[in-house]
Amino acid sequence: MTKYIIKRILLSVVILFFVSLILYLLIRCMPVSFIENKFNEINSAGNLTEEDFKRLLAIYGLEDNSFGGIIRGYFGWLGNFLKGDMGVSFQKQNPVSQVIGETMGISFGIAFVALIIELIIAIPLGIKCATNQYGKFDYATTVLCMTLMAFPSFFLGNLFIKIFAVDLGWFDIGGLNSGSLQGVSFFVRFGDMVWHLILPITVMVLLDIGPMMRYTRTNTLEVLNADYIRTARAKGLSESKVVYKHVFRNTLIPLITLLSSTLPMLFGGAMITETVFAIPGIGQTAYNALKVGDIPLAMGYNMFIAILTVVGVLLADIMYAVVDPRVKLGK
Repeated sequence: MTKYIIKRILLSVVILFFVSLILYLLIRCMPVSFIENKFNEINSAGNLTEEDFKRLLAIYGLEDNSFGGIIRGYFGWLGNFLKGDMGVSFQKQNPVSQVIGETMGISFGIAFVALIIELIIAIPLGIKCATNQYGKFDYATTVLCMTLMAFPSFFLGNLFIKIFAVDLGWFDIGGLNSGSLQGVSFFVRFGDMVWHLILPITVMVLLDIGPMMRYTRTNTLEVLNADYIRTARAKGLSESKVVYKHVFRNTLIPLITLLSSTLPMLFGGAMITETVFAIPGIGQTAYNALKVGDIPLAMGYNMFIAILTVVGVLLADIMYAVVDPRVKLGK
């Protein structure tokens, strides 16, 4: 297993190199420029010249937009990245690593709670639908989940805001806390934050519960038709023991593939949902960076997600062998 992990890590380094190169090329080719917008804002009176603008671009290393200049800029960024320096955010005026660290915790907390709720609901639902295949419960649950999967996150989020925040007035619109909580205790502030997060977490759960439920249902049906399941039933084991001891364990194997994407989801934030609900997490921060052309922050965020994705896939491969001893990792 050690040799396999080393080979996968080396392969991951190659993948991340090409991913970072493509990301840098794409971000440098964005039509929006933070430096240009900032220059135009400062130069509203028209006192600055084109030479001043070029000097400003040179300060940030963006003076050469030719292909060769972009490639030189990439290797300059890569050298700093390998030293642990992801640059300074144009917009925030803070190191990119600091911006990511400050906003990642909010996104992680929301995504972690949503994931736990999804697992608690989706896996039992999927097993229940599989054991009652083509029954009323199976049809009703499938139709409901497919309907929810069809909703875009921004539509469902705005719909919830309209109904539960604007029309009914049960929740505040956006943010993490109410503006009138100065001098109150920690528990009051925490309760207020939980109340603000009910709507975004509900939206995330409803949107993600469908794929996980359907995946669990499909895998459970495959396992239910296996020979060893018929043997277990022939031995007189109860249906609940057959399902939750034998079927469920083998259902976890393909489910790990789906869960391998949870690592970037946990730490990377939900960009659209956070933006709709004005949650100052890493997802909304990255969206704002892309919108204004904040190259260091956009690169830092995307590389952060790329590394988490590669690590998630590697952990999933290792977990296959943990869940099923029959799985042998390559040498």
